[in-house]
Amino acid sequence: MACSTSGAIRSRSEGFTGVFGRGSTAAHCTRAPVPGRDGRGYACRPFSSGVRVDLLVPELAWLVCIAFMAGLVDAAVGGGGLVQLPGLFTALPQHAPAALLGTNKFSAVFGTMAAGWRYARNVRFPWALVLVAAATAFMFAFLGATAVSLLPRDAVRPLILGLLIAMLVYTVLKKDFGALHRPRVLGHRDLALALVMGAAIGFYDGLFGPGTGSFLIFLFIRFFGLDFLRASAASKIVNIATNLAALSFFVPAGHVLLAFAVPMAVANVAGAYAGTRLALRGGTPLIRRLFLVLVVVLIARMGWDTVAG
Repeated sequence: MACSTSGAIRSRSEGFTGVFGRGSTAAHCTRAPVPGRDGRGYACRPFSSGVRVDLLVPELAWLVCIAFMAGLVDAAVGGGGLVQLPGLFTALPQHAPAALLGTNKFSAVFGTMAAGWRYARNVRFPWALVLVAAATAFMFAFLGATAVSLLPRDAVRPLILGLLIAMLVYTVLKKDFGALHRPRVLGHRDLALALVMGAAIGFYDGLFGPGTGSFLIFLFIRFFGLDFLRASAASKIVNIATNLAALSFFVPAGHVLLAFAVPMAVANVAGAYAGTRLALRGGTPLIRRLFLVLVVVLIARMGWDTVAG
């Protein structure tokens, strides 16, 4: 008997399956589909135990390259999911959306951890502030994931699109935005603000997702005086928390194709090292330019989803 994808996961993945196709009947399984006994050529088994990777070498090679690029982009300025997740839906359309989302998160969390570790060794940023935001982001990301089915995505897209446009206009018009690091003594008000920011960003990442890294960078600059380099570094720590929260749902449910996720994770880590090296060398001016490009891409994608959805 075929497994059925949960309503929450179907809702979370609509934006990708609508563009890249829902694939074959295997997309009705929440776990890795393999030749089996459901009457339509597929059976559901946990993880990727039945996936014949030797028959999917071109797809695996493609996904490894995609994961490297995603790790590079994400380490520098965020937005790796814009590269990696569409690549998964394109290369493996026969698999369930839940499995592809889980595989993406599994791969991405290792790259984000590698980037966070490198930034932590080379860039000084307010750890107390970041850890408070990360802790609340972890808790609220899990809550956001459970609330996916309660809030229509069509109601969220126009709001997020408006926020992205406002963020782009503000950054372009304010030429010195994020150009200088303005450290300050942290008080209770700053920690309370970090608490609220982590909760809001975590819930958004669990509920919707796109643009989380960009919003984090913007907020760290706007409210805490960080420059683009330090804001990008700080955002990685919070992103690690939200990714781990997502995995705490996907892994126990078996929504990870390990045969693809493990080599992709290795490539994502390699890309993260390259991305952090690029960011550390280019500094704030480079990250600012990449940030603006990423926000434009997010606006284009969100606009397309709003019109087409």
